[in-house]
Amino acid sequence: MLENVLELLENREFGALGALLKDLNPADVAELLEEVPRERVLLVFRLLPKELAADTFAFLGPDEQEVLLSAFSDREVSEVVSELALDDAADLVEEMPANLVSRVLRHADEETRLRINQLLNYPKDSAGSIMTMEFVALKRSMTVREAFERIRRVGVDKETVYTCYVTDSGRTLKGIVTVKDLLLAPDDAVLRDIMETNIISVTTQTDQEEVAELFGKYDFLAIPVVDNESRLVGIVTVDDAIDVIREEATEDIEMMAAITPTDRPYMKTGVFATWKKRVPWLLLLMISATFTGSIITSFEDALAASVVLTGFIPMIMDTGGNAGGQSSVSIIRGLSLGEIEYRDVPAILWKELRVAVLCGATLAAANFVKLLLWDRVTLGVAAVVCLTLVSTVVVAKLVGCTLPILAKRVGFDPAVMASPFITTIVDALSLLIYFQIACSLLHL
Repeated sequence: MLENVLELLENREFGALGALLKDLNPADVAELLEEVPRERVLLVFRLLPKELAADTFAFLGPDEQEVLLSAFSDREVSEVVSELALDDAADLVEEMPANLVSRVLRHADEETRLRINQLLNYPKDSAGSIMTMEFVALKRSMTVREAFERIRRVGVDKETVYTCYVTDSGRTLKGIVTVKDLLLAPDDAVLRDIMETNIISVTTQTDQEEVAELFGKYDFLAIPVVDNESRLVGIVTVDDAIDVIREEATEDIEMMAAITPTDRPYMKTGVFATWKKRVPWLLLLMISATFTGSIITSFEDALAASVVLTGFIPMIMDTGGNAGGQSSVSIIRGLSLGEIEYRDVPAILWKELRVAVLCGATLAAANFVKLLLWDRVTLGVAAVVCLTLVSTVVVAKLVGCTLPILAKRVGFDPAVMASPFITTIVDALSLLIYFQIACSLLHL
């Protein structure tokens, strides 16, 4: 498709290009625009029908949106802003430079400006910050026929019409009714008799990750958002929940790799920006890793007395780091899915202890055979290495499962306590264990 688009552009067959694009999904058009040369993006965008253009604009990345807004006429800015969903318009205002923000707001109507500002005032990463105010509200006294009339009248500008919300005169949420419920009910049935009153909702302050988890738990298409007085102020739709899940997963992956999270794609992040995200963590981990060097230095005499011990240091440290990493990843995943709570710590420690003993014993047995047959070390050295392996794996797994839970308990992101930090801690502990066992068994 991209080759066809570029070929039509090159041959200046704009009519054929417009016909090709008009039947595509907005997300696919946005993906194509991101691959089109920057100087031709505006030309292609102007070939799109008005409604498709607005929908496509919402799917574009911040860089492409900025390019288009900078080149738009005032009329085009007004048309795009008027067609955008409120939550998309708020995201646009939040990400654009100040000069473009003022231009966008200047061409939005007064009600849209008010609602955008209201959305921007909610805490970052809260349900209020990702919700939309474009929903269908119905009254309890309405009949099915009256409900359909209202849906037809106001639904064209709403985020979704499948799920409708029943409120009273004070906008308090009283029930939920779906279009399926309305279609299957008699025309003269009253909404209060058919609506679902067992409502699952969130508040504007609820963390967006908790909201996303509710979609996975209940298979919702939308979740109502209420204020502290149970008044309906907006809804979060499943497409926004998917965006949250993707963002949170990306952030956790970056944190686990000791990278400061960023919301920009890798290929669109410059070298200097990437350096700034990575180097602070590398410096911190490098400084913390100096403790392992200090431990080795303090046992120089022991190593000098049995030089063969030096060759097994990397294997012991790597095994400890790997074992701790396994436990931490499992616990972090459980915490993110809500499967693990702080009260589960004793059960987790008991489980990981048993797993660690089994893993450590297996590794020690395999190593014992290798040490005697392949490395041809003495029985004493083999015993030191194998005992260290068992002890290191046990300690590493207990540290790996405990630190993420403690981090969450004190308010930190558990992903911070993933592989890099745990590996550094376990490296130091494994060396201490190794040299203590060696000094005791070999009398160094």
